Amino acid sequence: MRSTSPLNPAAWDPAITERDAALFDSLTSTALDDETLADLASPQLVLPAQRSVMAVHWHPEFVPMSVVRERVTSMYPGMTESLIIPTQHNWIMEYDGEFSGVEVDCYSHGFNQKVQLLLHFKTTRLAQAHTMRAMLSHTRTYRASQLFDFMHTITAPLEDRIEEAARTTGADLELVEFVRHHVTKIQHMVEARQDELPEDALKNKLLRNYFNALRSGFDGELIDRIQTYLSAVKAIVKRNFTLRYFYRTSEIIEEARSLGAGIIIPHPEQFWPILLADYDVDGYEVWNPQSQRYTDFLISAVGRANACAGPSSRRKLVFMGDDTHMGEKVKAVAEQNPEKAAREIGYQPAWDDLEISKRLILSGMSREIVIREYRERLLG
Repeated sequence: MRSTSPLNPAAWDPAITERDAALFDSLTSTALDDETLADLASPQLVLPAQRSVMAVHWHPEFVPMSVVRERVTSMYPGMTESLIIPTQHNWIMEYDGEFSGVEVDCYSHGFNQKVQLLLHFKTTRLAQAHTMRAMLSHTRTYRASQLFDFMHTITAPLEDRIEEAARTTGADLELVEFVRHHVTKIQHMVEARQDELPEDALKNKLLRNYFNALRSGFDGELIDRIQTYLSAVKAIVKRNFTLRYFYRTSEIIEEARSLGAGIIIPHPEQFWPILLADYDVDGYEVWNPQSQRYTDFLISAVGRANACAGPSSRRKLVFMGDDTHMGEKVKAVAEQNPEKAAREIGYQPAWDDLEISKRLILSGMSREIVIREYRERLLG
């Protein structure tokens, strides 16, 4: 790797400074002040004409549910029917007491890929969910371990991985060493405070957010190059992250069904073979803000599957997910992913798209029909 960067390693302080600690605290803290809470409770988008609201794929993260509820109520003042269930990653949460939900990482052995499932429960049934909660706890712990692998790859360093990432992104020696210097500090702070950190902090995005927060003190082009390099390292880490410690998709489905759960496959276009696996699920998410390319095809595929199913089979439903991450909305504007920050719970404009609605009508689906039919299944 050729040294071309103007960065001066002699100026790098290996000790964790007060500024380092303060930056780390700001990125891992889940405390929200009154002004932020008030902003979160007041959406900029208000849809008074929308009567039916379905949100079965969204992440409250560390935003209090009472604030989320106030935001949703303000956004849909004309709401007359709803099905609103949070789906935090590998953590069961409830919104209104009636239903609870979770988005689970699992492993589909048939096509050797990690996939995700949305599980929705009638809350009263969760008193018996001891095994499910243990499975989710294991999955959270294992998923968090990828951050440690990510940091270890950079700080050890694992030369073959680092060489590959540097080669594919054009990162020079000083940039690689600059990243290693700061990630070493992050790693030390994570290890020192691991027991007190919120679980949401132990994700790969911690490194991305940390370097984004350095923009005020370094050239923006440098930070952009660092982010490109980090993304390459992360992709290599993910490629080498074994899936065998995740529970199999069939195991998660079996346990969920024993609790009377509803099961939805989100954004299937990201792992299309799952459409061929014939899993026991209630339906497929055919649209969300990052999965729009195959909406028409997926609606038609669900319709064909239902037409070919036997008379005693329960039909597959069509779902749309906003995939809102409430934590994205509390970041400084310069550190936000603008597309993610713009998402809103229950806002799925594809339901009202004229072209898509033609497909939905032919499949016997609408937002209102799916809300009522899926609610009946969860209560049944």
